[in-house]
Amino acid sequence: MKAVQFARYGGPEVLELREVPDPVPAADEVLVDVKATTVNRLDLFQRAGSRPVPNLPYTPGLEAAGVVVEDSNGFKAGERVLTTRAPEARGGGGYASRIAVPASHLVRIPDDVSFEQAAAAGLAASTAWAALFDLGNLKAGERVLVWAGASGVGTWAIQFARHVGAWVTTTASNTEKSETLRRLGADMIVNYREEKVGQVVRNAHGVNLVIELVGTTLQDSIDACVNDGRVVLIGNLGGQQSTVDTQSWRLKRVKVIGGGTLRTSPANEQRILQLIAEKAVSPIIARVMPIKEVAEAHRLLAAGEVTGKIVLLHS
Repeated sequence: MKAVQFARYGGPEVLELREVPDPVPAADEVLVDVKATTVNRLDLFQRAGSRPVPNLPYTPGLEAAGVVVEDSNGFKAGERVLTTRAPEARGGGGYASRIAVPASHLVRIPDDVSFEQAAAAGLAASTAWAALFDLGNLKAGERVLVWAGASGVGTWAIQFARHVGAWVTTTASNTEKSETLRRLGADMIVNYREEKVGQVVRNAHGVNLVIELVGTTLQDSIDACVNDGRVVLIGNLGGQQSTVDTQSWRLKRVKVIGGGTLRTSPANEQRILQLIAEKAVSPIIARVMPIKEVAEAHRLLAAGEVTGKIVLLHS
């Protein structure tokens, strides 16, 4: 089979499409022909060496949408499936054309959902769901701030929050992205390059929950909260250091919850795919590219030139 790997850390040029042995599934695994995956920020960090991987050469790809090869562990040959746990698969991650996945890590893709849509949901949608509901306990009628609204996680968080009846504000860097986010249902959009986000949101009555994807903006997130608000910290797009006024934090009784590496349950992942099938929510796909163009896909994501997800297709 073919797989994109890197044997050393570096820029996008270290990614190579190679011929590698097919995985041999264990007793509890299902063999899957991968049709689509996506590019995630973690892929870039791993390739660059800022998040070292267990072994080199390494096959990235945090999710994989594909087809079951043969009847196994409750799945039938030809069934369309998705996993958001591809790095744990035998044969590597979603950048490989075939992986062996524990059956418990697979969910079925509804007939009305394409491989591209399923992959674009993948880890980004799972993370957004976990941040909003599993950790953030978002309820209908509450107000939420989603940082980095044009990111993969951001586009999903906006849609899920609106789906349950929350009021949503988000951040963007330009008019084009703002227009896209408004179409997704954002009630208020703040240009973080021109305005002080925490102050603007607080003046608009504040929020009960913040999905914090930037990290360096933690003080802004605390400022945006009403008393007894919650901040779920799930990303460090702006860096790993942040200065916080502990007095304001303490007096407002804001809970800051570290998200770690988030995934919701397989049952919720199945629910997300069903919402896509029902057209209640929709993946935002910036580009669909063949796997051989993965280096260019990494460059595009690093440059911040995309809204939503870049999907990579195996031929």
